[in-house]
Amino acid sequence: DIAIGYARKEQAAHALAEHIRKMGRRALTVQADLGESAQVHALVDATETGLGPIDILISNAGMGNRKRLEELTLEEWDQTMRVNLRAAFVLAQRITPGMRQRGWGRVIFISSVAAFTGGIVGPHYAASKAGLLGLTHSLSASLAPHGVTVNAVAPALIADTGMLPGGPEAAGELVARIPVGRLGKPEDVVEAIMMLVVNSYMTNQTLLVDGGMYPH
Repeated sequence: DIAIGYARKEQAAHALAEHIRKMGRRALTVQADLGESAQVHALVDATETGLGPIDILISNAGMGNRKRLEELTLEEWDQTMRVNLRAAFVLAQRITPGMRQRGWGRVIFISSVAAFTGGIVGPHYAASKAGLLGLTHSLSASLAPHGVTVNAVAPALIADTGMLPGGPEAAGELVARIPVGRLGKPEDVVEAIMMLVVNSYMTNQTLLVDGGMYPH
Protein backbone atom coordinates (compact mmCIF):
# COMPACT_ATOMS: atom_id res chain seq x y z
CA ASP A 1 0.00 0.00 0.00
CA ILE A 2 1.40 3.38 -1.00
CA ALA A 3 0.71 7.04 -0.29
CA ILE A 4 1.78 9.46 -3.01
CA GLY A 5 2.44 13.04 -2.01
CA TYR A 6 2.42 15.68 -4.72
CA ALA A 7 2.63 19.44 -4.93
CA ARG A 8 1.40 20.26 -8.46
CA LYS A 9 1.34 17.14 -10.66
CA GLU A 10 -2.12 15.97 -9.66
CA GLN A 11 -2.89 14.09 -12.86
CA ALA A 12 0.34 12.10 -12.72
CA ALA A 13 -0.20 11.27 -9.04
CA HIS A 14 -3.73 10.00 -9.66
CA ALA A 15 -2.60 7.96 -12.66
CA LEU A 16 0.10 6.29 -10.57
CA ALA A 17 -2.38 5.58 -7.79
CA GLU A 18 -4.77 3.96 -10.25
CA HIS A 19 -1.96 1.79 -11.60
CA ILE A 20 -1.16 0.64 -8.06
CA ARG A 21 -4.82 -0.17 -7.38
CA LYS A 22 -4.98 -2.29 -10.53
CA MET A 23 -2.15 -4.35 -9.02
CA GLY A 24 -4.38 -5.13 -6.06
CA ARG A 25 -2.90 -2.69 -3.55
CA ARG A 26 -4.32 0.36 -1.86
CA ALA A 27 -3.10 3.79 -2.97
CA LEU A 28 -3.68 7.26 -1.59
CA THR A 29 -2.84 10.64 -3.13
CA VAL A 30 -2.28 13.66 -0.91
CA GLN A 31 -1.60 17.20 -2.13
CA ALA A 32 0.98 18.96 0.03
CA ASP A 33 3.45 21.81 -0.26
CA LEU A 34 6.39 20.33 1.62
CA GLY A 35 7.90 23.77 1.99
CA GLU A 36 5.25 24.32 4.67
CA SER A 37 5.81 22.22 7.81
CA ALA A 38 2.09 22.15 8.63
CA GLN A 39 1.42 20.50 5.29
CA VAL A 40 4.18 17.96 5.90
CA HIS A 41 2.41 16.96 9.11
CA ALA A 42 -0.93 16.90 7.27
CA LEU A 43 0.57 14.51 4.69
CA VAL A 44 1.63 12.12 7.45
CA ASP A 45 -1.74 12.40 9.20
CA ALA A 46 -3.65 11.65 5.99
CA THR A 47 -1.43 8.68 5.21
CA GLU A 48 -1.77 7.13 8.66
CA THR A 49 -5.52 7.69 8.64
CA GLY A 50 -5.99 6.23 5.18
CA LEU A 51 -3.45 3.41 5.15
CA GLY A 52 -2.20 2.84 8.70
CA PRO A 53 1.33 2.95 10.14
CA ILE A 54 4.14 3.99 7.79
CA ASP A 55 6.93 1.41 7.45
CA ILE A 56 8.82 2.86 4.47
CA LEU A 57 9.62 6.53 3.92
CA ILE A 58 10.95 7.61 0.53
CA SER A 59 11.64 11.32 0.82
CA ASN A 60 11.97 12.58 -2.75
CA ALA A 61 10.55 16.10 -2.78
CA GLY A 62 12.94 18.45 -4.48
CA MET A 63 13.29 21.80 -6.18
CA GLY A 64 16.13 23.91 -7.46
CA ASN A 65 16.05 26.75 -9.97
CA ARG A 66 19.39 27.11 -11.70
CA LYS A 67 21.08 30.15 -10.15
CA ARG A 68 24.65 31.30 -9.62
CA LEU A 69 25.78 32.48 -6.20
CA GLU A 70 25.50 36.15 -7.12
CA GLU A 71 21.97 35.66 -8.48
CA LEU A 72 20.48 33.86 -5.49
CA THR A 73 18.14 35.66 -3.14
CA LEU A 74 17.86 34.69 0.51
CA GLU A 75 14.24 33.64 -0.04
CA GLU A 76 15.28 31.29 -2.88
CA TRP A 77 17.93 29.78 -0.61
CA ASP A 78 15.47 29.35 2.25
CA GLN A 79 12.72 27.88 0.06
CA THR A 80 15.13 25.32 -1.41
CA MET A 81 16.20 24.30 2.09
CA ARG A 82 12.60 24.07 3.27
CA VAL A 83 11.57 21.71 0.47
CA ASN A 84 14.76 19.70 -0.08
CA LEU A 85 16.06 19.34 3.48
CA ARG A 86 13.68 20.52 6.19
CA ALA A 87 10.77 18.49 4.83
CA ALA A 88 12.89 15.33 4.96
CA PHE A 89 13.79 16.08 8.58
CA VAL A 90 10.17 16.71 9.58
CA LEU A 91 8.99 13.54 7.84
CA ALA A 92 11.66 11.46 9.56
CA GLN A 93 10.96 13.07 12.92
CA ARG A 94 7.26 12.21 12.61
CA ILE A 95 7.54 8.73 11.13
CA THR A 96 10.60 7.02 12.63
CA PRO A 97 9.32 6.78 16.24
CA GLY A 98 6.64 4.36 15.01
CA MET A 99 9.24 2.38 13.07
CA ARG A 100 11.38 2.08 16.19
CA GLN A 101 8.43 0.91 18.23
CA ARG A 102 7.51 -1.75 15.67
CA GLY A 103 11.13 -2.86 15.22
CA TRP A 104 11.28 -2.40 11.45
CA GLY A 105 11.51 0.46 9.00
CA ARG A 106 13.20 1.90 5.95
CA VAL A 107 14.11 5.55 5.37
CA ILE A 108 15.46 6.51 1.95
CA PHE A 109 16.40 10.08 1.08
CA ILE A 110 16.70 11.07 -2.58
CA SER A 111 19.83 13.21 -2.77
CA SER A 112 21.87 14.02 -5.89
CA VAL A 113 25.39 13.71 -7.23
CA ALA A 114 25.45 17.47 -6.67
CA ALA A 115 25.97 16.60 -3.00
CA PHE A 116 29.42 15.29 -4.02
CA THR A 117 30.35 17.45 -6.99
CA GLY A 118 28.52 20.73 -6.45
CA GLY A 119 26.62 20.15 -9.68
CA ILE A 120 25.41 22.86 -12.02
CA VAL A 121 22.11 23.97 -10.47
CA GLY A 122 23.70 26.17 -7.83
CA PRO A 123 24.97 26.34 -4.25
CA HIS A 124 21.46 26.25 -2.77
CA TYR A 125 20.66 22.94 -4.45
CA ALA A 126 24.04 21.33 -3.76
CA ALA A 127 23.97 22.33 -0.09
CA SER A 128 20.43 21.04 0.41
CA LYS A 129 21.25 17.69 -1.17
CA ALA A 130 24.48 17.38 0.81
CA GLY A 131 22.47 18.07 3.96
CA LEU A 132 20.46 14.92 3.26
CA LEU A 133 23.67 12.90 3.51
CA GLY A 134 24.38 14.40 6.93
CA LEU A 135 20.84 13.53 7.97
CA THR A 136 21.42 9.98 6.74
CA HIS A 137 24.58 9.63 8.83
CA SER A 138 22.95 10.98 11.98
CA LEU A 139 19.70 9.02 11.82
CA SER A 140 21.24 5.71 10.78
CA ALA A 141 23.39 5.49 13.90
CA SER A 142 20.49 5.94 16.30
CA LEU A 143 17.95 3.83 14.41
CA ALA A 144 20.04 0.80 13.38
CA PRO A 145 19.64 -1.03 16.73
CA HIS A 146 15.86 -0.85 16.27
CA GLY A 147 15.64 -2.55 12.88
CA VAL A 148 15.41 0.71 10.93
CA THR A 149 17.85 1.38 8.09
CA VAL A 150 18.54 4.85 6.71
CA ASN A 151 20.16 5.32 3.30
CA ALA A 152 20.28 7.78 0.42
CA VAL A 153 20.18 7.52 -3.36
CA ALA A 154 22.02 10.11 -5.46
CA PRO A 155 20.93 10.12 -9.13
CA ALA A 156 22.42 12.03 -12.05
CA LEU A 157 21.23 12.75 -15.58
CA ILE A 158 17.93 10.87 -15.40
CA ALA A 159 15.74 11.24 -18.49
CA ASP A 160 12.01 12.01 -18.36
CA THR A 161 12.29 13.96 -15.12
CA GLY A 162 12.61 17.56 -16.32
CA MET A 163 15.97 17.81 -14.56
CA LEU A 164 18.34 17.49 -17.53
CA PRO A 165 20.48 20.59 -18.10
CA GLY A 166 19.77 22.09 -21.49
CA GLY A 167 16.71 19.93 -22.11
CA PRO A 168 16.39 16.99 -24.54
CA GLU A 169 18.40 18.73 -27.25
CA ALA A 170 21.52 18.43 -25.08
CA ALA A 171 21.14 14.67 -24.61
CA GLY A 172 23.84 13.69 -27.11
CA GLU A 173 26.49 15.78 -25.41
CA LEU A 174 25.45 14.48 -22.00
CA VAL A 175 25.53 10.82 -23.05
CA ALA A 176 29.13 11.26 -24.23
CA ARG A 177 30.09 11.91 -20.58
CA ILE A 178 28.41 8.77 -19.22
CA PRO A 179 30.51 5.55 -19.23
CA VAL A 180 27.50 3.25 -19.73
CA GLY A 181 26.61 5.21 -22.86
CA ARG A 182 23.06 6.31 -22.10
CA LEU A 183 20.99 8.57 -19.90
CA GLY A 184 19.53 7.11 -16.75
CA LYS A 185 15.91 6.04 -16.57
CA PRO A 186 13.53 6.55 -13.66
CA GLU A 187 13.44 2.76 -13.41
CA ASP A 188 17.18 2.75 -12.64
CA VAL A 189 16.52 4.89 -9.57
CA VAL A 190 13.55 2.73 -8.56
CA GLU A 191 15.70 -0.41 -8.67
CA ALA A 192 18.26 1.18 -6.35
CA ILE A 193 15.50 2.19 -3.95
CA MET A 194 13.99 -1.29 -3.98
CA MET A 195 17.35 -2.85 -3.19
CA LEU A 196 17.63 -0.64 -0.12
CA VAL A 197 14.10 -1.57 0.93
CA VAL A 198 14.70 -5.33 0.84
CA ASN A 199 18.25 -5.27 2.26
CA SER A 200 18.41 -5.25 6.06
CA TYR A 201 22.22 -5.08 6.32
CA MET A 202 22.85 -1.83 4.44
CA THR A 203 22.49 1.39 6.37
CA ASN A 204 24.26 4.77 6.41
CA GLN A 205 25.10 4.42 2.71
CA THR A 206 24.57 6.54 -0.39
CA LEU A 207 24.09 4.83 -3.75
CA LEU A 208 25.14 6.88 -6.77
CA VAL A 209 22.93 6.13 -9.77
CA ASP A 210 24.95 7.96 -12.39
CA GLY A 211 26.09 5.55 -15.09
CA GLY A 212 29.60 5.44 -13.65
CA MET A 213 30.46 9.13 -13.97
CA TYR A 214 31.48 9.80 -10.39
CA PRO A 215 33.28 6.97 -8.56
CA HIS A 216 32.55 6.98 -4.85
